[in-house]
Amino acid sequence: MSSSDDEYEIAVVGGGPAGLTTALYGARLGHETVLIDRGGGRAAMMADTHNVIGVTEEVSGNELLATGREQVQSYGGTFERGFVTDVERTDDDRFRLSTNDSEILADRVVLATGFSDERPEPPLPRNAKGLHWCLHCDAYMFVDEPVYVMGHGEAAAHVAMIMLNMTDDVDLLTRGAEPTWSDETATQLEAHPVEVVHDDISGVENDPDSGWLEAMEFEDGTRREYRGGFPMYGSDYNTALAEALGCDLTDGGEIDVDDHGRTSEDGVFAVGDITPGHNQVPVAMGQGAKAGIAVHKELREFPRSTEDIAQDGPVDEDEVPAIPPHLMATAVAHEGHAGGPRDEATAEAGAEQPAADDD
Repeated sequence: MSSSDDEYEIAVVGGGPAGLTTALYGARLGHETVLIDRGGGRAAMMADTHNVIGVTEEVSGNELLATGREQVQSYGGTFERGFVTDVERTDDDRFRLSTNDSEILADRVVLATGFSDERPEPPLPRNAKGLHWCLHCDAYMFVDEPVYVMGHGEAAAHVAMIMLNMTDDVDLLTRGAEPTWSDETATQLEAHPVEVVHDDISGVENDPDSGWLEAMEFEDGTRREYRGGFPMYGSDYNTALAEALGCDLTDGGEIDVDDHGRTSEDGVFAVGDITPGHNQVPVAMGQGAKAGIAVHKELREFPRSTEDIAQDGPVDEDEVPAIPPHLMATAVAHEGHAGGPRDEATAEAGAEQPAADDD
Protein backbone atom coordinates (compact mmCIF):
# COMPACT_ATOMS: atom_id res chain seq x y z
CA MET A 1 0.00 0.00 0.00
CA SER A 2 1.35 3.42 -0.86
CA SER A 3 1.87 5.75 2.07
CA SER A 4 0.01 9.03 2.20
CA ASP A 5 -1.71 11.21 4.78
CA ASP A 6 -5.04 9.41 4.31
CA GLU A 7 -3.97 5.80 3.72
CA TYR A 8 -3.14 3.46 6.58
CA GLU A 9 -2.85 -0.20 7.37
CA ILE A 10 -4.91 0.13 10.56
CA ALA A 11 -7.68 2.60 11.38
CA VAL A 12 -8.91 2.59 14.97
CA VAL A 13 -12.21 4.36 15.63
CA GLY A 14 -12.54 5.47 19.24
CA GLY A 15 -9.89 6.77 21.63
CA GLY A 16 -10.78 5.11 24.92
CA PRO A 17 -8.45 2.65 26.69
CA ALA A 18 -9.28 -0.17 24.24
CA GLY A 19 -8.78 1.89 21.10
CA LEU A 20 -5.62 3.53 22.42
CA THR A 21 -4.07 0.17 23.29
CA THR A 22 -4.90 -1.27 19.87
CA ALA A 23 -3.35 1.76 18.17
CA LEU A 24 -0.30 1.54 20.44
CA TYR A 25 0.31 -2.08 19.44
CA GLY A 26 -0.28 -1.29 15.79
CA ALA A 27 2.29 1.50 15.74
CA ARG A 28 4.86 -0.36 17.83
CA LEU A 29 4.57 -3.43 15.61
CA GLY A 30 5.45 -1.39 12.55
CA HIS A 31 2.10 -0.62 10.96
CA GLU A 32 0.88 2.72 9.68
CA THR A 33 -1.87 3.40 12.19
CA VAL A 34 -4.41 6.15 12.62
CA LEU A 35 -6.56 6.68 15.71
CA ILE A 36 -9.73 8.69 15.10
CA ASP A 37 -11.48 9.97 18.21
CA ARG A 38 -14.35 12.40 18.62
CA GLY A 39 -13.58 12.99 22.32
CA GLY A 40 -15.63 12.28 25.41
CA GLY A 41 -16.64 8.76 26.36
CA ARG A 42 -16.99 6.92 29.66
CA ALA A 43 -13.28 6.97 30.49
CA ALA A 44 -13.14 10.73 30.03
CA MET A 45 -15.80 11.12 32.72
CA MET A 46 -13.63 9.47 35.39
CA ALA A 47 -12.63 11.89 38.10
CA ASP A 48 -10.19 9.29 39.41
CA THR A 49 -8.73 6.13 37.92
CA HIS A 50 -9.34 2.89 39.81
CA ASN A 51 -8.14 -0.71 39.40
CA VAL A 52 -5.32 0.06 36.95
CA ILE A 53 -1.96 -1.23 38.16
CA GLY A 54 0.72 1.45 37.93
CA VAL A 55 -1.81 4.31 37.67
CA THR A 56 -2.56 6.06 40.93
CA GLU A 57 -6.02 7.14 42.10
CA GLU A 58 -5.53 10.87 41.54
CA VAL A 59 -5.07 10.43 37.77
CA SER A 60 -8.23 11.55 36.03
CA GLY A 61 -9.71 9.83 33.01
CA ASN A 62 -8.78 12.75 30.77
CA GLU A 63 -5.18 12.62 31.99
CA LEU A 64 -5.04 8.87 31.37
CA LEU A 65 -6.36 9.28 27.82
CA ALA A 66 -4.08 12.23 27.04
CA THR A 67 -1.04 10.21 28.10
CA GLY A 68 -2.22 7.34 25.92
CA ARG A 69 -2.54 9.60 22.88
CA GLU A 70 0.96 10.93 23.47
CA GLN A 71 2.29 7.38 23.64
CA VAL A 72 0.61 6.36 20.39
CA GLN A 73 2.01 9.42 18.62
CA SER A 74 5.48 8.87 20.08
CA TYR A 75 5.62 5.51 18.25
CA GLY A 76 4.61 7.05 14.94
CA GLY A 77 0.85 6.58 15.16
CA THR A 78 -1.37 9.35 13.82
CA PHE A 79 -4.06 10.92 15.98
CA GLU A 80 -7.02 12.61 14.35
CA ARG A 81 -9.77 14.41 16.25
CA GLY A 82 -12.96 13.71 14.38
CA PHE A 83 -16.19 11.79 14.13
CA VAL A 84 -16.47 8.88 11.70
CA THR A 85 -19.82 9.34 9.98
CA ASP A 86 -19.62 6.38 7.60
CA VAL A 87 -17.50 3.36 6.71
CA GLU A 88 -17.70 1.07 3.70
CA ARG A 89 -15.75 -1.76 2.16
CA THR A 90 -14.10 -0.80 -1.14
CA ASP A 91 -13.88 -2.87 -4.32
CA ASP A 92 -10.28 -3.83 -3.49
CA ASP A 93 -11.37 -5.12 -0.04
CA ARG A 94 -10.10 -2.17 1.96
CA PHE A 95 -12.16 0.25 4.02
CA ARG A 96 -13.09 3.86 3.35
CA LEU A 97 -13.89 5.87 6.48
CA SER A 98 -15.56 9.26 6.17
CA THR A 99 -15.10 11.78 8.95
CA ASN A 100 -16.56 15.24 9.35
CA ASP A 101 -13.78 16.70 7.18
CA SER A 102 -11.73 13.93 5.55
CA GLU A 103 -11.67 10.43 4.05
CA ILE A 104 -9.34 7.67 5.19
CA LEU A 105 -8.45 4.37 3.52
CA ALA A 106 -7.33 1.43 5.65
CA ASP A 107 -6.59 -2.27 5.30
CA ARG A 108 -8.11 -3.10 8.70
CA VAL A 109 -10.69 -1.34 10.87
CA VAL A 110 -10.93 -1.61 14.64
CA LEU A 111 -14.14 -0.31 16.21
CA ALA A 112 -13.77 0.95 19.78
CA THR A 113 -16.81 3.21 19.91
CA GLY A 114 -18.16 2.07 23.28
CA PHE A 115 -21.61 2.85 24.61
CA SER A 116 -23.51 5.58 26.38
CA ASP A 117 -25.25 5.00 29.70
CA GLU A 118 -28.96 5.67 29.68
CA ARG A 119 -29.47 8.57 32.06
CA PRO A 120 -32.40 9.08 34.40
CA GLU A 121 -34.21 12.37 34.36
CA PRO A 122 -32.99 15.10 36.78
CA PRO A 123 -32.70 16.11 39.54
CA LEU A 124 -29.51 14.13 39.96
CA PRO A 125 -26.26 14.31 41.93
CA ARG A 126 -23.21 15.60 40.09
CA ASN A 127 -21.37 13.17 37.88
CA ALA A 128 -18.48 11.54 39.82
CA LYS A 129 -19.57 13.50 42.91
CA GLY A 130 -22.28 11.09 43.97
CA LEU A 131 -23.41 9.79 40.58
CA HIS A 132 -21.34 6.79 39.47
CA TRP A 133 -21.57 4.44 36.51
CA CYS A 134 -19.19 1.57 37.24
CA LEU A 135 -20.00 -0.75 40.13
CA HIS A 136 -16.70 -2.63 40.12
CA CYS A 137 -14.70 0.59 39.81
CA ASP A 138 -16.43 2.66 42.46
CA ALA A 139 -18.01 0.32 45.03
CA TYR A 140 -14.83 0.55 47.11
CA MET A 141 -15.43 4.27 47.58
CA PHE A 142 -18.62 3.58 49.54
CA VAL A 143 -17.54 0.94 52.03
CA ASP A 144 -19.59 1.56 55.20
CA GLU A 145 -21.39 4.55 53.65
CA PRO A 146 -25.10 5.07 52.76
CA VAL A 147 -25.66 4.25 49.09
CA TYR A 148 -28.52 4.43 46.59
CA VAL A 149 -29.16 2.41 43.45
CA MET A 150 -31.51 4.02 40.94
CA GLY A 151 -33.73 2.03 38.57
CA HIS A 152 -36.61 -0.37 38.34
CA GLY A 153 -35.27 -3.41 36.42
CA GLU A 154 -33.27 -6.56 37.04
CA ALA A 155 -29.90 -4.82 36.96
CA ALA A 156 -30.90 -2.22 39.56
CA ALA A 157 -32.25 -4.84 41.95
CA HIS A 158 -29.16 -7.02 41.69
CA VAL A 159 -26.72 -4.11 42.04
CA ALA A 160 -28.55 -3.04 45.20
CA MET A 161 -28.08 -6.51 46.68
CA ILE A 162 -24.45 -6.63 45.50
CA MET A 163 -23.71 -3.36 47.34
CA LEU A 164 -24.56 -5.12 50.61
CA ASN A 165 -21.11 -6.66 50.30
CA MET A 166 -19.72 -3.17 50.95
CA THR A 167 -22.23 -1.46 53.24
CA ASP A 168 -25.31 -2.19 55.33
CA ASP A 169 -27.17 0.95 54.18
CA VAL A 170 -28.56 0.50 50.65
CA ASP A 171 -31.73 2.03 49.16
CA LEU A 172 -33.23 1.08 45.81
CA LEU A 173 -34.91 4.12 44.25
CA THR A 174 -37.54 3.33 41.62
CA ARG A 175 -38.50 7.03 41.28
CA GLY A 176 -42.17 6.23 40.90
CA ALA A 177 -41.73 3.63 38.16
CA GLU A 178 -43.34 0.24 38.41
CA PRO A 179 -40.69 -2.43 39.14
CA THR A 180 -39.96 -4.69 36.17
CA TRP A 181 -37.72 -7.21 37.92
CA SER A 182 -38.78 -10.84 37.96
CA ASP A 183 -40.72 -12.64 40.69
CA GLU A 184 -37.57 -14.55 41.60
CA THR A 185 -35.62 -11.30 41.99
CA ALA A 186 -38.49 -9.87 44.08
CA THR A 187 -38.17 -12.87 46.40
CA GLN A 188 -34.44 -12.26 46.68
CA LEU A 189 -34.95 -8.57 47.44
CA GLU A 190 -37.41 -9.34 50.21
CA ALA A 191 -34.77 -11.55 51.84
CA HIS A 192 -32.08 -8.83 51.75
CA PRO A 193 -31.97 -5.66 53.88
CA VAL A 194 -32.48 -3.30 50.92
CA GLU A 195 -35.11 -0.59 51.32
CA VAL A 196 -37.12 0.01 48.15
CA VAL A 197 -38.15 3.67 47.90
CA HIS A 198 -40.89 4.37 45.36
CA ASP A 199 -41.31 8.14 45.78
CA ASP A 200 -39.52 10.30 43.23
CA ILE A 201 -36.66 12.64 44.08
CA SER A 202 -37.57 16.30 44.53
CA GLY A 203 -34.17 17.74 45.35
CA VAL A 204 -30.47 17.04 45.85
CA GLU A 205 -28.16 18.43 48.53
CA ASN A 206 -24.45 18.74 47.76
CA ASP A 207 -21.59 19.86 49.97
CA PRO A 208 -21.03 23.54 49.04
CA ASP A 209 -17.25 23.18 49.13
CA SER A 210 -16.52 19.80 47.59
CA GLY A 211 -19.66 19.37 45.49
CA TRP A 212 -20.08 15.83 46.78
CA LEU A 213 -23.56 14.45 47.38
CA GLU A 214 -24.86 14.73 50.95
CA ALA A 215 -28.55 13.86 50.74
CA MET A 216 -31.65 13.62 48.58
CA GLU A 217 -35.13 14.96 49.23
CA PHE A 218 -38.21 13.02 48.15
CA GLU A 219 -41.72 14.00 47.11
CA ASP A 220 -43.16 12.57 50.32
CA GLY A 221 -41.13 15.14 52.28
CA THR A 222 -38.46 12.75 53.56
CA ARG A 223 -34.73 13.40 53.42
CA ARG A 224 -32.23 10.56 53.07
CA GLU A 225 -28.48 10.85 53.37
CA TYR A 226 -26.30 9.23 50.70
CA ARG A 227 -22.62 9.45 49.79
CA GLY A 228 -23.12 8.10 46.30
CA GLY A 229 -24.87 5.60 44.11
CA PHE A 230 -25.44 3.99 40.77
CA PRO A 231 -28.13 4.65 38.12
CA MET A 232 -29.05 1.43 36.32
CA TYR A 233 -31.11 2.22 33.22
CA GLY A 234 -29.26 0.28 30.55
CA SER A 235 -26.79 1.06 27.78
CA ASP A 236 -26.98 2.49 24.28
CA TYR A 237 -24.29 0.75 22.20
CA ASN A 238 -22.67 2.78 19.43
CA THR A 239 -22.96 0.11 16.72
CA ALA A 240 -23.95 2.18 13.67
CA LEU A 241 -20.59 1.64 11.93
CA ALA A 242 -20.57 -2.07 12.74
CA GLU A 243 -24.06 -2.44 11.36
CA ALA A 244 -23.11 -0.54 8.20
CA LEU A 245 -20.36 -3.12 7.64
CA GLY A 246 -22.69 -6.05 8.31
CA CYS A 247 -21.17 -7.17 11.62
CA ASP A 248 -23.24 -9.54 13.73
CA LEU A 249 -24.57 -8.23 17.05
CA THR A 250 -25.39 -10.15 20.21
CA ASP A 251 -28.88 -10.36 21.69
CA GLY A 252 -27.76 -7.69 24.16
CA GLY A 253 -26.85 -5.26 21.38
CA GLU A 254 -23.04 -5.53 21.54
CA ILE A 255 -20.79 -6.40 18.59
CA ASP A 256 -20.23 -10.16 18.52
CA VAL A 257 -16.48 -10.93 18.53
CA ASP A 258 -14.11 -13.84 19.09
CA ASP A 259 -11.43 -13.90 21.77
CA HIS A 260 -9.17 -11.63 19.70
CA GLY A 261 -11.73 -9.03 18.69
CA ARG A 262 -12.54 -10.40 15.25
CA THR A 263 -16.09 -9.67 14.12
CA SER A 264 -18.15 -11.67 11.63
CA GLU A 265 -16.75 -9.47 8.84
CA ASP A 266 -13.20 -10.11 7.58
CA GLY A 267 -10.86 -7.25 8.36
CA VAL A 268 -13.14 -5.69 10.98
CA PHE A 269 -12.31 -5.91 14.68
CA ALA A 270 -14.08 -4.54 17.77
CA VAL A 271 -12.78 -3.96 21.29
CA GLY A 272 -13.80 -2.42 24.59
CA ASP A 273 -17.24 -1.58 25.95
CA ILE A 274 -18.94 -2.12 22.60
CA THR A 275 -18.26 -5.87 22.95
CA PRO A 276 -19.57 -8.33 25.57
CA GLY A 277 -17.80 -8.52 28.92
CA HIS A 278 -16.84 -6.41 31.90
CA ASN A 279 -16.74 -2.67 31.26
CA GLN A 280 -13.38 -2.06 32.93
CA VAL A 281 -10.31 -0.09 31.87
CA PRO A 282 -7.88 -3.02 32.39
CA VAL A 283 -10.21 -5.37 30.49
CA ALA A 284 -10.45 -2.87 27.63
CA MET A 285 -6.68 -2.55 27.52
CA GLY A 286 -6.31 -6.32 27.38
CA GLN A 287 -8.81 -6.55 24.54
CA GLY A 288 -6.95 -3.81 22.69
CA ALA A 289 -3.65 -5.65 23.11
CA LYS A 290 -5.08 -8.95 21.84
CA ALA A 291 -6.73 -7.29 18.85
CA GLY A 292 -3.57 -5.33 18.07
CA ILE A 293 -1.54 -8.54 17.95
CA ALA A 294 -4.21 -10.32 15.89
CA VAL A 295 -4.27 -7.49 13.34
CA HIS A 296 -0.47 -7.54 13.20
CA LYS A 297 -0.44 -11.25 12.43
CA GLU A 298 -2.81 -10.66 9.53
CA LEU A 299 -0.81 -7.75 8.11
CA ARG A 300 2.85 -8.57 8.71
CA GLU A 301 4.96 -9.40 5.66
CA PHE A 302 7.12 -12.14 7.13
CA PRO A 303 7.41 -15.04 7.43
CA ARG A 304 6.40 -15.45 3.79
CA SER A 305 4.21 -18.50 3.25
CA THR A 306 5.41 -21.49 1.25
CA GLU A 307 2.71 -20.74 -1.31
CA ASP A 308 3.99 -17.17 -1.77
CA ILE A 309 7.58 -18.39 -1.91
CA ALA A 310 6.63 -20.80 -4.67
CA GLN A 311 4.95 -17.97 -6.57
CA ASP A 312 7.26 -15.02 -5.84
CA GLY A 313 10.52 -16.68 -4.84
CA PRO A 314 12.60 -16.27 -1.68
CA VAL A 315 12.77 -13.03 0.26
CA ASP A 316 15.43 -10.68 -1.12
CA GLU A 317 17.68 -8.78 1.25
CA ASP A 318 16.43 -5.48 -0.13
CA GLU A 319 12.85 -6.42 0.91
CA VAL A 320 13.64 -6.39 4.62
CA PRO A 321 12.85 -4.97 7.07
CA ALA A 322 9.18 -4.54 6.24
CA ILE A 323 8.66 -1.61 8.63
CA PRO A 324 8.06 1.63 6.66
CA PRO A 325 11.05 4.01 6.61
CA HIS A 326 9.36 6.78 8.61
CA LEU A 327 8.31 4.34 11.35
CA MET A 328 11.83 2.91 11.36
CA ALA A 329 13.25 6.39 11.90
CA THR A 330 10.78 6.99 14.73
CA ALA A 331 11.67 3.68 16.37
CA VAL A 332 15.42 4.20 16.16
CA ALA A 333 15.09 7.65 17.77
CA HIS A 334 12.65 6.49 20.45
CA GLU A 335 13.77 6.26 24.07
CA GLY A 336 12.46 2.68 24.16
CA HIS A 337 14.76 1.56 21.33
CA ALA A 338 17.82 -0.54 22.15
CA GLY A 339 20.06 2.14 20.69
CA GLY A 340 18.04 5.03 22.06
CA PRO A 341 18.74 7.38 24.99
CA ARG A 342 18.48 5.10 28.04
CA ASP A 343 20.30 5.52 31.31
CA GLU A 344 22.88 2.94 32.37
CA ALA A 345 20.66 1.33 35.03
CA THR A 346 17.85 0.84 32.54
CA ALA A 347 20.22 -0.68 30.01
CA GLU A 348 21.61 -3.13 32.58
CA ALA A 349 18.11 -4.13 33.71
CA GLY A 350 17.12 -4.74 30.11
CA ALA A 351 20.18 -6.92 29.57
CA GLU A 352 19.35 -9.02 32.64
CA GLN A 353 15.65 -9.48 31.74
CA PRO A 354 15.16 -10.47 28.10
CA ALA A 355 11.71 -9.57 26.82
CA ALA A 356 9.19 -12.35 26.31
CA ASP A 357 8.05 -12.83 22.73
CA ASP A 358 4.69 -13.98 21.42
CA ASP A 359 4.71 -14.95 17.77
